[in-house]
Amino acid sequence: MEEILVKPIIAKELLESLQTKIEEEKQVIVHCCFPASPFLGNLIRIWNSTYLLDNQSEHKSKLIHAENITIYPNWTPVPFMRDFWFTLVFSGLPRDCKSFNLKEVIPEEGGFFVESIKRNSLDVYRVKISESY
Repeated sequence: MEEILVKPIIAKELLESLQTKIEEEKQVIVHCCFPASPFLGNLIRIWNSTYLLDNQSEHKSKLIHAENITIYPNWTPVPFMRDFWFTLVFSGLPRDCKSFNLKEVIPEEGGFFVESIKRNSLDVYRVKISESY
């Protein structure tokens, strides 16, 4: 006797609630370049209070992970006269976000800031870091 498999029917409400969970789990990857410097002994770090700020809403995507750069209070040495690359992973942006800022919100001068990063479909970006304030 052959076994008949019946395709399950999933309630529309359940599918919609799961879609919301999928949206929440999306991540944004930002590859950052700290430009080459003619100065010896440069040090950089990233603070946990670094966010992606949606330009169309009050949404803040939080820093989840940092690769090839240390988190405050530790410092990372920057190679002399070479661009230094590191990667930041953030929680997802809202679906309707068109552009956002990367901002390191810190209680001292010299926080990283990249303004008006245009959103793309992959949510993977390459930016040049500058100090903002």
